[in-house]
Amino acid sequence: MVESADTFPKILLANAKKYGHTKIAIREKDYGIWQSHTWQDYHDQVKDFALGLASLGFKRGDKMAIIGDNRPQLYWGLAAIQSLGGIPVPLYQDAIERELEFIIEHSEARFALVEDQEQSDKLLSLKQKIPAIEYIFYDDPKGMRNYTEPFLMAFTHVQELGRKFGEAHPNHFENEIDKGKAEDLAIICYTSGTTGNPKGVMLHHQAVVDAAKAFVAFENLTDKEEVMAYLPMAWIGDHIFSYGMALVAGFAPNCPEDTSTVVHDTREIGPTFIFCPPRIWENWLTQVMIKMEDAAWVKRRMFHYFMKVAEKVEKIRIANEPVPIGFKFLYQIGRILVYGPLTDNLGMKKVRVAYTAGEAIGPELFEFFRSLGINLKQLYGMTESSALISIQKDGDIDSETVGTPVPGVDIKITENGEVTYKSPGNFIGYYKNEEASQETLVDGYVLSGDAGYITRKGHLKIIDRAKDVSTLTDGTIFAPKYIENKLKFSPFIKEAVAHGQNKDFVTAFIDIDYGAVGNWAERRHIPYTSYTDLAQKPEVYDLVYEAVLRVNKSLSQDEKLKGAQIKRFLLLHKELDPDDGEITRTRKVRRKFVAEKYDNLIDALFTGKENVEVDATFTYEDGRTTTMKANLKIRDAETFN
Repeated sequence: MVESADTFPKILLANAKKYGHTKIAIREKDYGIWQSHTWQDYHDQVKDFALGLASLGFKRGDKMAIIGDNRPQLYWGLAAIQSLGGIPVPLYQDAIERELEFIIEHSEARFALVEDQEQSDKLLSLKQKIPAIEYIFYDDPKGMRNYTEPFLMAFTHVQELGRKFGEAHPNHFENEIDKGKAEDLAIICYTSGTTGNPKGVMLHHQAVVDAAKAFVAFENLTDKEEVMAYLPMAWIGDHIFSYGMALVAGFAPNCPEDTSTVVHDTREIGPTFIFCPPRIWENWLTQVMIKMEDAAWVKRRMFHYFMKVAEKVEKIRIANEPVPIGFKFLYQIGRILVYGPLTDNLGMKKVRVAYTAGEAIGPELFEFFRSLGINLKQLYGMTESSALISIQKDGDIDSETVGTPVPGVDIKITENGEVTYKSPGNFIGYYKNEEASQETLVDGYVLSGDAGYITRKGHLKIIDRAKDVSTLTDGTIFAPKYIENKLKFSPFIKEAVAHGQNKDFVTAFIDIDYGAVGNWAERRHIPYTSYTDLAQKPEVYDLVYEAVLRVNKSLSQDEKLKGAQIKRFLLLHKELDPDDGEITRTRKVRRKFVAEKYDNLIDALFTGKENVEVDATFTYEDGRTTTMKANLKIRDAETFN
């Protein structure tokens, strides 16, 4: 691990000198073949692109938007920007034009680096509204042959310009890197914007480098690790794990061929270290359950039997109690017949440590994957902390908490129960938003906006977003995210929104998982024509009702939450969609927006109606909209004492 270098470009120079062509720095699967690049290749690609940018007038302090799937060229572009003292501004690749417009205009980006024709078209359309964009660079030339705009250039063409510029300015690249300082702005990561417009989180090199080094040291990671780079580059998690930690430790991130091939490509690479938000673990659980539904009855019974064994063993291990010899024996048989083949199928056979972060994960989901033998641990962090606050330690796991503070991090709980922290990865403020900066960063501590407390074991337990935690009329604590995560353990439920603030009881909107429920319906010869039609089938309501009962039984065992059991629910007519503004790009529910948009549905749930009419508006990526009408059924649910 590079100790002295204080910026990522300086670390890159050190890695190129240390490893040269002897070690792989990054891979990408293209046309079915893994393409490998050494650290010297990485350095040369970054240098050529950086010098090309310099020849086009890129200056220290300039900002460049980066949009696309995980590609080596986009990571090289990010490093090139930082090498010249510029600031990368990564955006979500599935963002629609109005979302891109706000961030590009707000960040004052003069340049943009995109993956392909799709992203190029978005920016070409936006350039008419944002003339400040001077150049757009693209990686994939497919479909770009007939584009003649002089400001639109291929990544490789910029590199050609860089090589010519380098001949006339032989030391320019290294000199610019030497000018870089730890306190320089390294990146602006925009928040998901659950309550309004996204805010630009400013992180300096020292914060991000220190966070990356802390993670590497905490898990004793080496340059021999293999990781998958598949998460959105706009997310701080990818920036730390696929870029920062890869540079600091010297290991190789691997870019999948396509978002649809991630699981298959993961199996080929066999990562040793993996990082996934809860939605990915939820998707994997759904895939497992769908495959089990399609398996022969013998395999299904064997799977469910040994999973019960594994879950019991994991609960014993989490409690740090000795596992009875009988369970040890059964677990080893299960490893041969079920757990081993399953983890291998998921591409996690070689995983030494796995993280989940970005959102709270349901305890049942967490324990399911740990019971397979995957060393899954919860991490708590935010964009404002460079993802660095607390991590679970090996041998000190609690499925209800997010571990203990990372060395160097100080956590304090305010009188009203809000988590605040001071971290080496702390941000320096929100770009062009001094008011929000002063509200969030107080006396060196960041107000997280999360409600939580420190347990007797010294673990941090997050209850929910502080603004979302409330009470029912009888004083029962109402933590919607906690209830929603329990619901989403079901492979048939993709999303849920619980309601109950200042109400007599709790209700919920539920989004079915169209793939899982569709597979279930087809196996039972239940015909359907669309998502809406399937969601309103009585059989599907019965299926989801079982999941609701399971959650209510679980809540009934918690003295503080037993009064928050779900009494009524409905299945939504459509999936909650970021294009419709209902959830963020990181799949966080925009509660206020949903409450306002579906106020008639909420009213129906609490006033005893048996069904409710709804007019739905759908937004396509190109901005077009369409509407539909639906009649949604409302179901009462049994509660338990």
